[in-house]
Amino acid sequence: MASSKMSNPASTAEERARQSLGISNQAILAMVDRAMERRQISGGCIVDVGCGAGDLYPVVRSRFAQYIGVDVVRYDGFPEEARFCRFDLDSGAIPLPENSADVVAAVEVIEHLENPRAFARQLIQIVKPGGWVIITTPNQLSLLSLLTLMVRHRFQAFQDVHYPTHLTALLEVDLRRIAGECGLEQTQIEYSLTSRIPGTRYHYPRALSRGFPRALSENVLVVGRKPDSRG
Repeated sequence: MASSKMSNPASTAEERARQSLGISNQAILAMVDRAMERRQISGGCIVDVGCGAGDLYPVVRSRFAQYIGVDVVRYDGFPEEARFCRFDLDSGAIPLPENSADVVAAVEVIEHLENPRAFARQLIQIVKPGGWVIITTPNQLSLLSLLTLMVRHRFQAFQDVHYPTHLTALLEVDLRRIAGECGLEQTQIEYSLTSRIPGTRYHYPRALSRGFPRALSENVLVVGRKPDSRG
């Protein structure tokens, strides 16, 4: 059974996508919204790469004239008024014009892919000079994740139950390095400001998470701007 899956990468990618259910956590979406609000990001087109069911759409539709979702599966509930592009993100260049989007977002996508650096380069190609790239992923440096690593020898979001949906664990430093290698400027790291207390179903108070954002956030975001060729 395993060999038949490996012989059909496209099928494997679709199976992994369906296991994720295409749903985004509200705390993650709020993190993306804050990053855009702080930088007053808006424009004509946003491309949501690995869009899932399009949960980012209601968060950003007031900021952009056009929303394009890209994924290997069109999930039930994807907004009818939005444009959808079906594509396996592990298979090559995303079939959208270069320098065409004001913002490209990849919300909880990069950890699902085999080659995060190649994926990041694809995002850079799509965004216009002067446009923004936003990438989110599980925060391996959260207290919950580090404690899980010590006890179970795997990061919190990369337990056996998450495999093969979650493939690639990236640290904050990896996100910074990838952004720099791709030439992004004004690069910054932000956090989701929410995390479960280890061993419980409860979350830390928001005020405490704001005081210790890296330790008490289950997700992390890197945002950067593509250099404007006009100088």
